[in-house]
Amino acid sequence: MRTVLVIDDNPAVATALEVLLSLNEIRTVAALSPEQGLDMLEREVIDLVIADMNFHLDTTSGEEGIALFRAVRARHPDLPVILLTGWTRLETAVELVKAGAADYLAKPWDDQKLLATVENLLELAESTREVTRLKRARNKSQDALRARFDLRNLVFADSATERVVELACQVARADLPVLITGPNGAGKERIAEIVHANSAVKTGPFIAVNCGALPNELIEAELFGADAGAYTGATKAREGRFELADGGTLFLDEIGNLPLSGQIKLLRVLETGQFERLGSGRTRTVKVRLLSATNADLATMIREGRFREDLYYRLNVIELALPPLRDRTDDILPLAQHFLGSEARLSDDSRSALLAHGWPGNVRELKNSIQRARVLCRDNLVQPADLGLAAARPTARGSDEPDRAAIEAALARARGVISQAATELGLSRQALYRRLEKLGISTA
Repeated sequence: MRTVLVIDDNPAVATALEVLLSLNEIRTVAALSPEQGLDMLEREVIDLVIADMNFHLDTTSGEEGIALFRAVRARHPDLPVILLTGWTRLETAVELVKAGAADYLAKPWDDQKLLATVENLLELAESTREVTRLKRARNKSQDALRARFDLRNLVFADSATERVVELACQVARADLPVLITGPNGAGKERIAEIVHANSAVKTGPFIAVNCGALPNELIEAELFGADAGAYTGATKAREGRFELADGGTLFLDEIGNLPLSGQIKLLRVLETGQFERLGSGRTRTVKVRLLSATNADLATMIREGRFREDLYYRLNVIELALPPLRDRTDDILPLAQHFLGSEARLSDDSRSALLAHGWPGNVRELKNSIQRARVLCRDNLVQPADLGLAAARPTARGSDEPDRAAIEAALARARGVISQAATELGLSRQALYRRLEKLGISTA
């Protein structure tokens, strides 16, 4: 059964809450002092704490309650705590919510409001426990993956990334072409490196070519090499990337930029392992594991006659589809901290801003943003302004900062339950408390 611990020096408070919560099949246990409450937390399985702020008749400062709250958070950081008192100051509420308090209610309480708050937090706590369980299982799975394969120190935590990485490791040993798809900046080359590192040719070279960064007239020379005089400026013979990758892996990024003439030569290499340098009649033979990547819609390019269908099917024997960063949200914070290094840290507001951003530039944009923040932040603490992000994606109401009317309406619908109103408004509890303070809205 769900269990709530009430810590209050007035036994009548625990009795009244026990009667109220029992109507919703919630068990209540009571402690008359902070010391008893902390002791009971060690002996009982508690789902939520309701704690008074003052424990002596002649005190109204709330210091005892603040100390108790900090002690609970230190021992049980994930346990939700509701602060309950007749002594009410919004400024203190804001500070305690910033420190992790779940909510803040005044005596005498409204039964329905308190009951709604408790139910909401118990449901959230149950959800959090399930998320924690799943994260632990996922971490165990990812640790096993790292133990079995060389992941090239890839930083990831999202299950979507894990699936791509696991498949990359599975297909690495097969001597088959692999097509890696996904948007620019998502990390396709890192996936290619993982395939190579776990392949039968891992001791051979890994050669990467960005076909989109070369002029069309130079791509063939870059891939297949050229003899002296093959084109203007070719004063001496040069090896192409296929020759350099012999015995290893060649990664062709942005394969959709390869001109049709180059596509024909590439198809031949895939089928026979043979090619000629530009300006040469000598046939050369190589043994290369080919990986390619694109952010283009190759199917559309085929219909438009800009990409050979037969080459597409040779390249796309196995496809690894890497999602954009916005669809791998569990990767965002680990990557951000990795780019930030151990000397600096992210504020809670910065973490929220990173998670709210749409990341159209994917991992590359995230890296640039963190590098900027590392230079601009003060005292090694990154604040949202340091990140240089565009405005966050709009909420369902089309505004990132709800006005007074929207907040008061949400509070009314939530019967004053801060966590419930914050969820409706698309804000964290901390952000809603700051908005209440700024607008002078009282919740007492």
